[in-house]
Order: sequence, then structure tokens, then C-alpha cells
Amino acid sequence: MKMKLFNVRFFLIASMMLFLVACSKKDQITTPTVPPVVTPPGGNSISPPTPFGFYVVGYFPSYRDPSLVTDEKFRMCNVVNYAFANVTSTGGLTVANPSVFSTIISKAKSNNAKIFISIAGLAADFKNMATTPNGRNGFVKSIMQVVRTYGLDGVDVDWEFPRTDDGTDITYTAFMRELSDSCHTGAKYYLSAAITAGKYAGAVRDAINSSLWTNNTVDFFNIMAYDDFSTTTPFKHHSDLALAQTSLNYWITSRGMPASKAVLGIPAYGRPSGITQTGTVLTYSTITNGSGSAFSDSAVVSAGGFSNYTIYYNGMPTVKRKAKLAQSMANGIMMWEKGQDRTDGLSLLKAVCDTLGRAY
Repeated sequence: MKMKLFNVRFFLIASMMLFLVACSKKDQITTPTVPPVVTPPGGNSISPPTPFGFYVVGYFPSYRDPSLVTDEKFRMCNVVNYAFANVTSTGGLTVANPSVFSTIISKAKSNNAKIFISIAGLAADFKNMATTPNGRNGFVKSIMQVVRTYGLDGVDVDWEFPRTDDGTDITYTAFMRELSDSCHTGAKYYLSAAITAGKYAGAVRDAINSSLWTNNTVDFFNIMAYDDFSTTTPFKHHSDLALAQTSLNYWITSRGMPASKAVLGIPAYGRPSGITQTGTVLTYSTITNGSGSAFSDSAVVSAGGFSNYTIYYNGMPTVKRKAKLAQSMANGIMMWEKGQDRTDGLSLLKAVCDTLGRAY
């Protein structure tokens, strides 16, 4: 009996000691400290840069002579898009005529215009690049290297055109989102996109996903409300006022694009109708320095082996109406392209700025 009592007491004492030791260890457990997140200078959040008012965008192609475009024409724009840097067949990026690019950067900056690089290329090469995550990632890195190396303000994507019938609508959206994340890190660089006029339903128009504006992926869209031509139907204007109205109505009213992101494109060139476009397309400057009037939208000309054919373009009255339309419905005017315009008092870009009350 004594032995049994001893065993019981020993068991109770041992149990209590184990309990106290366990409680003591539990009391010593502390929650690990999570180191604070250190934000680098400039921030690493992803958000759009601050909008800068009504956009006046002028493309400048690599094949134009910068000396032939005055500083005043650069002051008329608050965005200059250098055209182009091109996607290659292997998914790389090449900047056309780098010496002209450097000159345009200097002219834009010295005249208080933001400078973007516009990305273009063959639809097949865009498709090949964007098919895989690695392809998109590598291409975005190449673009951002150009942006940082040259001290640019943003990127414009001129992919003509992603489509719903070959899957490029999906890869285009993915590419734009990834490029947007890089541009918008620290709210540093702008991203714009050139898109179809929106007149015709189908694979091209439907490829532009509304998430590109609802998610603030793209800062503004350059709507190409021109090139609605026909090689078989005569007397068809490729960029009349009706097309401008149709384009803005579709993208803003029907699709819900914010007016603040919509930029109406205007041409500084003319096209014929009912005949080939090869050799017959003329600049506004050529047309109006010849038989055409700056106050009309058509003229009879001869070019490309064709005599006395009608060419359709935008004269000053129509451009002023389009500027007022954009001012009332949208948030910008875009011109393709600066070198095709006149440099005197009959300039289309001057007519736009005068209508908007924009100083230059």
C-alpha cells in the first residue's frame, strides 16, 4: 500500500512538473516580426500618370526631314509620336533612323511637347511576338529600354490589327496589360494606342477589349478615322465629317470609352476613290500647292500615271469642324502626319489650334 501511495504521489508530482514546463515554454513563444516594406524612391505602385488636358497628337515618321518641319509646328502639339520602332520577325525591336529620332526628341522637348515612341510592324510579327508570355515579356523589356535610354515620355502601340478570328485579340490585350504595368510603374510613362475607326463590325473592331479603358490600361486612344476608301467605288471620301461622328459615337456612346481617353484622328493627305491607291495618294501640302484649295475637300489632280482624277482630303473648314466635334465629344485631335501638312497660314494643324484656342 505504501509503495502504491508513493507511486501515485510520484506520478502526480511528475505530471505537475511537466505541465509547468509546458506552460513555461508556451509563454516564451512570440509572434515573428515582419520587416516593414520599404518603398524605393519614386514608388513602385502601378497607376496611370496624370493626364495633361486636351491632347493634340502629331505623328512624325522616320523618313521625313526634320528641318522641313518648323518649331512652331512642334509647339502646336503636346504629344509627338515618332514613327516607328518596329517589331521584328523574331520578336525583337528596331528603331527606324535613330539619327532622325534623336533630332525629333530634341525638337519636341525644346518646344514643350511630350515625345512618345510609336510601335508598329507586320501583323504576323506582332502575332508571333505576343503568342507566348516569354515573347511578350522580352518585347516589353526592349520597349522600356528604348524609353529609358532616350528619356521618352511614353509609348504608342500601332498594331494594325489584332483580330478575334485568330486569337490575337487575347494576346493583344495581354501584351497591352503587361506593357501598361511597366509604363505605369511609379506613374512614370504614358501609354496610348492607335485603333480602328470603328465603323465596321467584325474581327478587327471587336478585338479591342473594353478592359483596356475600364482598367486604365491605356491612357488614351488615337482613333484612326480615315482610310475608309474603295478601289472600286467612285466618289467615296475616305475621311469625311460623317466618319468622325460615327467613330466617336461608336467608341464613346456604344462601347463606353471615357471621352477623356478618346482622340479623333485626322489625315493630312488625300486619297482617290474607284482606282488604285498606289502612286495616287497625295499629301495635303502637295494637293493645295497644286490644283486643290485649302477650303475644299476634293480636287482634280494627276499623279501615279492617272490624269484628272478626283482626290478626297480634309480642307481647313472640315478640320475646324472636326476639332469642334472632338472638343465637344472627346479629348483630343491626332494627325497623321506632321510632314504632310503645310507650314504657312493654310496649315491644318494651325486650323486645329486656332479653333481650340491653343497657343503656339
